[in-house]
Amino acid sequence: MLVMALDPEVATANLTTVETIVKLVYLLAAVGFVMGLHLMRSPATARKGNLLSAAGMTLAVAMTVVLLLGTDGFDVTTWGWIAVGSGALVGSLAGVISALKVQMTDMPQLVSIFNAVGGGAAALVAVVDFVHRVWGPGGFEMAFTVPVGLDILIGTVTFSGSIIAAGKLQGIVSGAPITFFGSRLLLIASALGGIGGVVWLVVDPGMLPLIVVAIAAFAFGILMVLPIGGADMPVVVSLLNAFTGLAVAMAGFVVDNTILIVAGALVGASGSILTKLMADAMNRSIMSIMVGGYGTGDGGGAVAAPAGGGTVHVIGAEDVAIQLAYAQKVIIVPGYGLAAAQAQREAGELGSLLEKHGVTVYYAIHPVAGRMPGHMNVLLAEADVPYTQLKEMEEVNGEFDSCDVSVVIGANDVTNPAARRPGNAISGMPILDVDHSKSIVVIKRSLGHGYAGMDNELYTNPKTGMFLSDAKKGLSELLQVIGGYFE
Repeated sequence: MLVMALDPEVATANLTTVETIVKLVYLLAAVGFVMGLHLMRSPATARKGNLLSAAGMTLAVAMTVVLLLGTDGFDVTTWGWIAVGSGALVGSLAGVISALKVQMTDMPQLVSIFNAVGGGAAALVAVVDFVHRVWGPGGFEMAFTVPVGLDILIGTVTFSGSIIAAGKLQGIVSGAPITFFGSRLLLIASALGGIGGVVWLVVDPGMLPLIVVAIAAFAFGILMVLPIGGADMPVVVSLLNAFTGLAVAMAGFVVDNTILIVAGALVGASGSILTKLMADAMNRSIMSIMVGGYGTGDGGGAVAAPAGGGTVHVIGAEDVAIQLAYAQKVIIVPGYGLAAAQAQREAGELGSLLEKHGVTVYYAIHPVAGRMPGHMNVLLAEADVPYTQLKEMEEVNGEFDSCDVSVVIGANDVTNPAARRPGNAISGMPILDVDHSKSIVVIKRSLGHGYAGMDNELYTNPKTGMFLSDAKKGLSELLQVIGGYFE
């Protein structure tokens, strides 16, 4: 505003100074993003990394406001549109309230919604800038139309796909793979329509190709996620997160904003790497997952022996308590059943109680346990489980051979020994070597199937005792009983 009040030469010089300062602070913000991502590699430093990245984003937003003031001054129309269009106050309030109120078990749904909002916002940025040029004097050079087309394509796919993913996670949409007659052909047609629309937009810019891209991308996002089952949700969430980053980076090219490009590229790259790691953890290619997933979720059902035969040994809280009281090393294996029952605090209390009485306790974390990457880490961190006790699959598998008791809480496919044999739905998937333990306790509501829809051979292992109970109720009962042994 002050810049605009000066004579043109001084105003130009001061504006150049402001732009230089803004770019330097943008660089500082980018460093914050990179360092934040680095700190997020470990559960022990993840909170600091998140705060550092948030501080970098706050700096970036503040500098964008400074740059806008230096360029346009306080224009009522401009700032009015910013207030209405971005919903700055409403959006900030909604974000804070949702983050404070959301249950940790619902975190995957919130992440999916955030992916949808990020992708949708990035696409809208491209649409608005394109429309301004259609109605205004601006040109349509390829350096503008290419990122616009890609932004709308990727951002809209992310938006619609993330909405469906959130619906599947929440149970609004069935977690089972959903297909219908001609769905694959429609998926291919929408993909070709989206790509063709982008080419058309670049060759002959106009509103019609823009609409074609948006509609095709919206349809593709829905048709891409519907056939994917619950077992693949961690991969889908991380992939859509990568899409969000790519869309934001494209938006940065559209509006010529360096920090958007940097931030988007970082999110896109980290999301892509995480997606690859998740797919590797399931020993499946990303393409096979996107073509069609499997499974619906942890099934219920009667207490019956698995179809493959074998005897199931059902035990109670007293039996489990005796085993744990005399154990020297215990490994707790959390799964989605723990998250669904919101039993993370009880699991943490059990580990803490055992450790106080000289028992070595680890928590074995499979990369795809739960509904999103890091789901178990987040839940156990909320329950104040020490980070040193959280062990990833590669690290903890060597500990099962010397483990006295493994306590599996709601985990299914990630502990199924059938994965070591060819010819079934989870063949080749790396699993936690729970069956190598001296004794195994499985706390689960029933003998129902996991996401893959097949029997868990661990349940008929002679070393396994099935404590059939809801995770929260079962752990609470176990804590009361075992407390008596340690008094």
